[in-house]
Amino acid sequence: MESSGLLHKRLQIFGRVQGVYYRASTQQEAERLGVSGWVKNRPDGSVEAEAHGPDSAVTALIAWCQYGPPGARVERMEVTDCPPMTGADFQIARH
Repeated sequence: MESSGLLHKRLQIFGRVQGVYYRASTQQEAERLGVSGWVKNRPDGSVEAEAHGPDSAVTALIAWCQYGPPGARVERMEVTDCPPMTGADFQIARH
C-alpha cells in the first residue's frame, strides 16, 4: 500500500530466525532507518514484522531483513501490503 511516498508492508521471514537476536536487530535497524512498526516471533518458528515509513527506508529495511543479523539464516521472506499504522516507534511485539 503506497501513498505520499510512504510504504506499509508486512513481512514474514522463514528460516533460522528465532534465538539469533533477529527481533532486536530488526528493531535497531528500523530505528536507524526511521521506520515505525513492530516485529514478533510466530509460533511456527518464523518472524513477522510490519514496517511503515518513507519508501526508501522501508525498502532498505526489507533488504536488510533478507539476511538479518549474524547467526540468522533466512530461507525465504513473504512481503505484502498492509494498512497504515499510527505511531512513530518500532516495537518488539508479543504473541
